[in-house]
Amino acid sequence: MSLLLRTHLRLARASIKQNRTRSFLTCLGIAIGIASITLILSLTGSISNLISQEVVNIGSDLIVVRPSRSKETVTSIVEELTSANSFERSSLSLVDVSAISAVEGVTAVAPIAVSTNTLVNETNTIPSATIIGTTPDFYTVEPLALKYGVFLSDKNSDNAIVIGHELALNLYNTSNPVGRTLTFYGQRFIVVGVLEEIDSTVNFDNINFNNALFMDIETMEQLMDFVQIQQINVRALNTSLLEPISSNITTTLKENRYGDTNFSVAYGDAISHPASSLLNIISGMLALVAGISLVVGGVGIMNIMLVSVSERTHEIGIRKAVGASAYNILMQFLFEAFILSILGSILGIFLGYLLAFLVSLVTPFSPYISWVILVVTVLTTLAIGIIFGTYPALKAARKRPIDSLRHYQ
Repeated sequence: MSLLLRTHLRLARASIKQNRTRSFLTCLGIAIGIASITLILSLTGSISNLISQEVVNIGSDLIVVRPSRSKETVTSIVEELTSANSFERSSLSLVDVSAISAVEGVTAVAPIAVSTNTLVNETNTIPSATIIGTTPDFYTVEPLALKYGVFLSDKNSDNAIVIGHELALNLYNTSNPVGRTLTFYGQRFIVVGVLEEIDSTVNFDNINFNNALFMDIETMEQLMDFVQIQQINVRALNTSLLEPISSNITTTLKENRYGDTNFSVAYGDAISHPASSLLNIISGMLALVAGISLVVGGVGIMNIMLVSVSERTHEIGIRKAVGASAYNILMQFLFEAFILSILGSILGIFLGYLLAFLVSLVTPFSPYISWVILVVTVLTTLAIGIIFGTYPALKAARKRPIDSLRHYQ
C-alpha cells in the first residue's frame, strides 16, 4: 500500500513539474478562494476577541439590559445594532433604571440613550454627532479614563457635558476644551471633561466613545420630552451574585410591564450579543461569496485533469496492459487532484494571513490564528479536490486498454 502511494505521489509530482505554468495557475485559483476564507475567518475571530476582551476588562460583574426582538432574524439583529433604530424603538425607560437601581446587589446603573444632533460652537459645526444620555454611574461601570476635567456628577449635571478625544479636536481644534461652550437642542452647555483616547472603537456598546458627547439623561429627557434607552449597564456587587441579580432584574422589569418580556438581560459571554451574531452572519455571507471563487478554482482543477487524462491516454493504456486496475488509475489521477488542491491550500493560507497582517497595520484587528481555521481550510480544499477531481479520474479509469493504446499524441 505504501509503495502504491509513493508511486502515485511520484507520478503526480512528475505531471505537475512537466506542466509547471498550468499547475501554478490551477493552484492559484484554489489559493484565491482559500485566502479569502482565511482572511474572513481571521478578521471575524479578531473582532470577536476584541469584544470578548473588552467584556473581560470591564469585569465579570457586569450585567447588560437591552430591548429585545421577538425573533432572532437578520433584520432583528441589525435593528438591535443600529443606534438610531434602538433609540426610536426601545422599550426601556428611566422607570426601568429606577427599578433596577432598587434591586438588591446592584451597585451602579448606567443607562445609555443615544441620539444625534448638530453641534455648534464659536468656530465649528458638527452636523450629525452622537449624543449619549447617561448618569454619573457610567464612569463607574465603563472602563473610561478622563484626560482633562471631570465626569458628569450630581453637582454639574444640568448644563455639563463630557466629550471624546476625537470630538474635542474636531470641534475646538484642541485636546483640552474644558470650560468652552457648545450649543445643541437649542441650549448652551459647558464642557467639563474630555476622555482619554480609546485605541479600539469596537465594543459591546456599539458606540465610538472617541467621537461621542455625554450628557445627563434627565436633562436630555427635558429637552426631548421623552427618552427611550438603548441599553442599561448594571454593576453587580460581586460575580457570585450575577445569576440571582439577573433573575431579580428580569422579574422586576416583567412586573413593571405586566408580564411583557420585550427586553433581554445578559451577563458574561452573552453580553457580546447581538454584535457577535451580526458578525457571524456577515462572515458567513462573505465566506459564501469566497466559496464561489473556490468553485471556480475547482472547475480549474477539473479542466486541467481532463486535459491531463487526454494527454496521457496512451500511458493509461500501457499501465492497464501491464496489470494496473481501474482503481489504480482512479487513485492516480485523484491523487494528482489532491496534490494540486493541497498546494493551493498552502498558498491560500499564506496569502490569507499575509492579507490579515496588512489589514492589521491600518486597523485594530490583529491576525487571529486558530487551528479551527486551518482545519476548515484544509477540509474545504480536500472536498474541492474530491468533488472536482472525481470525474476526470473516473473517465481515466474507465478507458479501455486497447482504445488507449491506439491513441497517439
